[in-house]
Amino acid sequence: MKSDSIKKGIERAPHRALLRALGCTDKELKQPFIGIVNSFNEIIPGHIYLEKIAEAVKAGVRNAGGTPFEFNTIGVCDGIAMNHLGMRYSLPSRELIADSIEITVQAHAFDGLVFIPNCDKIVPGMLMAAVRLNIPSIFISGGPMLAGRKGGELNSVDLNTVFMAVGKVISGQMTEAELAEIETLACPGCGSCSGMFTANTMNCLTEAVGMGLPGNGTIPAVDSRRIHLAKEAGSRVMELIADNICPNDIVIKESIHNAFAVDMALGGSTNSVLHMMAIASEAGVDFSLETIDQISKRRRTWQK
Repeated sequence: MKSDSIKKGIERAPHRALLRALGCTDKELKQPFIGIVNSFNEIIPGHIYLEKIAEAVKAGVRNAGGTPFEFNTIGVCDGIAMNHLGMRYSLPSRELIADSIEITVQAHAFDGLVFIPNCDKIVPGMLMAAVRLNIPSIFISGGPMLAGRKGGELNSVDLNTVFMAVGKVISGQMTEAELAEIETLACPGCGSCSGMFTANTMNCLTEAVGMGLPGNGTIPAVDSRRIHLAKEAGSRVMELIADNICPNDIVIKESIHNAFAVDMALGGSTNSVLHMMAIASEAGVDFSLETIDQISKRRRTWQK
């Protein structure tokens, strides 16, 4: 095991002493070390409840005979960051996320990883880290937000409704009072913004490319099935370790093409091409400029 480099042999006694300070027992020291990469924070609606997902993942890891260690990385909410200076920091955060994960994982010699992302640049940043590190890994997202309801079950509203309503107020088609009502109803709770924005697109593509279990991109954040899936992901990473299946065995040219095909079918975010190409580059998968142009043309044709 990779973790043997920090826990086996006489020379590793200081390392074991520090691990014991964390509460590790002899049994836990002998088991595979699993890094739980959590992007929990209290400023992103899609991330504020990821502590519960992490607890479920750790339960799954322990049930399957692993020793989990949770650590965090940063995240930016594109919705809150947009339309001011903050948007300049969104895309660069993707590289910082990948780099910070690489540093933590390499410094602590994990045998496997479970990634817990949910929103726009966090998902691709974590995927980039996974293929770069290339140790057994699996993803479990926080899941999408439910739509809000206005005036009945069929009248759903979401963040995009708010965006559109702002334009209607400016053009005189809606009053500010009507906008205020939509604003209070559009985002009824935790989860990635309802709609095929980058977050939900990338969570679906994570599933399509083979790095997440079925339901990773679609089970609502507040649905108990999300917790079940998190436990399953924690258990499944132990199987990946046993079979020595790594991200570069999964994220290959064919699986990336599959992700693009799913993206076309879903009508997902146009940012997905940018992110999938970065992930492909980290995985050493070569896509020519002609291939990228073909993908873009198919997207434009579909959107028409």
